[in-house]
Amino acid sequence: MALNKEYINTCMTENGFKTQAELASAMGITKSQMSFILSSQFNPFKSNVIKLAEVLKTTPVSLVEENKKDKLTLKFKQDNKKSIYGIELFAGAGGLALGLEAAGIKHLCLVEFDKSCCSTLRKNRPNWNVIEGDIHTVSFKEYKGKVDIVTGGPPCQAFSYAGKKLGFEDTRGTLFHEFARCIKETEPKLFLMENVKGLVSHDKGRTFTTILDVFSSIGYKLQYKILNAAYFGVGQKRERIVIIGIRNDIKKEFVFPTPEKEMTTLRDVLKDCPKSPGVEYSEKKKKVFKLVPPGGSWVDLPDEVAKEYMGASYYSGGGRRGMARRISWDEPCLTLTCSPSQKQTDRCHPDEVRPFTIREYARIQSFPDSWAFQGTISEQYKQIGNAVPVEMAHRIGNSIIDFFSN
Repeated sequence: MALNKEYINTCMTENGFKTQAELASAMGITKSQMSFILSSQFNPFKSNVIKLAEVLKTTPVSLVEENKKDKLTLKFKQDNKKSIYGIELFAGAGGLALGLEAAGIKHLCLVEFDKSCCSTLRKNRPNWNVIEGDIHTVSFKEYKGKVDIVTGGPPCQAFSYAGKKLGFEDTRGTLFHEFARCIKETEPKLFLMENVKGLVSHDKGRTFTTILDVFSSIGYKLQYKILNAAYFGVGQKRERIVIIGIRNDIKKEFVFPTPEKEMTTLRDVLKDCPKSPGVEYSEKKKKVFKLVPPGGSWVDLPDEVAKEYMGASYYSGGGRRGMARRISWDEPCLTLTCSPSQKQTDRCHPDEVRPFTIREYARIQSFPDSWAFQGTISEQYKQIGNAVPVEMAHRIGNSIIDFFSN
């Protein structure tokens, strides 16, 4: 039971330690003592704890009491009688794939076009088969009979019903068509498609109808549900539609994970969050946010300040409560976007006058602290903002494992 060196190296970087010698000095121990602690011979558990675990036929980690902070520590299943194999499309920074992996699903390949996302996937999971490139050029026929599940969140707003019944061929050229093509070529037992809640109402519901018709035409019966991540262990109000397709020859229903009675709050997920880089507000914007209380927004500003800050939006209709929005500790964060400081989607730290940092963004999306994002700061924010919340994916993954278990 050795210490996690990769995670320790990440923490060292985030806290300004360049070498093990510097870390040893800060701890008041010698460099050789530090080397021994990080060696494979060092065991962080006392011998009696190890003996207790052996007698009880469990692991030392399982005997340690879990606390609030540990909600973000994924418990990886290792005891599946039969492995479940998946293909992940539009993998992004790995939120969905990581959650499903924690549930016990093994990935045959992951397809992603964005270079920085692929770097993040390879950095954290060198063993994953990451295919970097245009999905239109990828053939999946070799995986027929080998894959149990296809997952992903293809952009679907690029086409609409347009007054006629569109079929599989009529969606050609869209990314949704490529998702459906992968399913058609591999014939998995089940597929999972995640997307924004607005997909249901896009083009007066006709786009969604087309999607369901296409999946039905290639041999799948469908179940779908809108899930709010805040009720699935994620400190964020993020509503997404999850579509489950079950191959017609399989006579079984899918059971969605049960939501918790209470939402997870920002306080739950940001406790002891490691320090990391992040963007800053301009001095002008800082002056505005100093006037906004936790849980407040532009409506709490003096009228003249609100008018100047909001511009034409001040006179438009709608609530616009995302503008000049400071999140409270005792509520989930609003849905994270690809940029933490856009005026229309402000999400200010509860106490400090600044946006959330990279690691805070990741915590709010339920990524573990050990997941290292690659690329520029703006690319990292974008990767996190676009991701499927890991813990919600984990719980959906557990339901998928239950589906396959019988």
